Amino acid sequence: MRDLVIIGGGPAGMSAAAAARRRGIRDILILERDGRLGGILNQCIHNGFGLHKFSEELTGPEYAWKYEEQVKELNIDCMLNTMVLDIDENKLITATNSERGLFTVKAKAIILAMGCRERPRGALNIAGTRPAGVYSAGTAQKFLNIHGYMPGKEVVILGSGDIGLIMARRMTLEGAKVKAVCEIMPYSGGLARNIEQCLNDFGIPLMLRHTVVEIHGEKRVEGVTIAKVDKSMRPIESTRQFIKCDTLLLSVGLIPENELSEKAGVELSAVTGGAVVDQDRQTSVDGIFACGNVLHVHDLVDFVSDEAEIAGNSAAEYIKGKKNDVISVKLTTDGKIRYTVPQTVTAKKDMTVYFRVSDVYRNVRINVRNGDKVVLSKKKQRVAPGEMENITLKSDMLDNAAELRLELEEM
Repeated sequence: MRDLVIIGGGPAGMSAAAAARRRGIRDILILERDGRLGGILNQCIHNGFGLHKFSEELTGPEYAWKYEEQVKELNIDCMLNTMVLDIDENKLITATNSERGLFTVKAKAIILAMGCRERPRGALNIAGTRPAGVYSAGTAQKFLNIHGYMPGKEVVILGSGDIGLIMARRMTLEGAKVKAVCEIMPYSGGLARNIEQCLNDFGIPLMLRHTVVEIHGEKRVEGVTIAKVDKSMRPIESTRQFIKCDTLLLSVGLIPENELSEKAGVELSAVTGGAVVDQDRQTSVDGIFACGNVLHVHDLVDFVSDEAEIAGNSAAEYIKGKKNDVISVKLTTDGKIRYTVPQTVTAKKDMTVYFRVSDVYRNVRINVRNGDKVVLSKKKQRVAPGEMENITLKSDMLDNAAELRLELEEM
């Protein structure tokens, strides 16, 4: 029996472990399927991490190293190269590695921190052959930054998520020619700073409302056909154009890795793909918490660490048997705001609510409404789907509330 088992040793898992240890939980185990801690940060060698958390600009491995050092200093147990196969509703974990074979671990509390994976080509239904040279952006990043392999020389990128934007710059710096970044939506899915630093600074065109409709080539990609799309996202035949290239990178979204969550009986959100949680990041299963990209996809790792600390602190309080006065308040949205995390409130306390919008809006006001009464209002000059927003709710806003509604008002 372990007090706390954390599945995933990336930034979320390490942050949660450190937070729980500082709250007095000594018996903590991190299970990580890779050969080292750090998760996806190990291949993110660009800078821009840690500005919020450490007030300095770090690369991904530097940011991960800071938390890895904390894990070592706090004497937190880790099992690397260990794959978790199953979790049941009684918090019994089944895992396997080369040293112990198949084994089980019983936990008083579990924190899910498995991260997310990239949406594959098979989910896109792109016509054409199946040649070499089609990669997800994250796979290309690992080839280049970890293994030193150059995926190609003439590149088209489909999707303008942050990984795709960063790889546009990275491939250019390594000598490749990035012909275009195509985005099916009328706005980019990445951070504004990445559009400026990765595309505009290098003269790489961003083609909004465009998608790849066909891949050409037998053994190797020889080119792609792109086309503009209409308001229904259907390609406009008259706008088809061929672009010669030997590589197509896909940056078409991230999917939280929640197969284990489903096995444990955790309720998942249809919008985020992650667990439905309360302000403590506790899921619908008592004693199972979730944080990081397995809960909802973040754009800044600093926010991942903040959220993981909430989960770690809450798991520590759960293990100690401390309970809050239970309330039940549902957080809902108006559609312009796609979702909130948390989705429910079960304790009266101050909290930060994270959310994303469904389109690009300018000069807006974010209102929090309790029935007919607006209890909080926050002005923003610009909000976009690629940038996560947050708002702080005070405990007194929960008085006599069964539902709080977040609405976006255009001014």
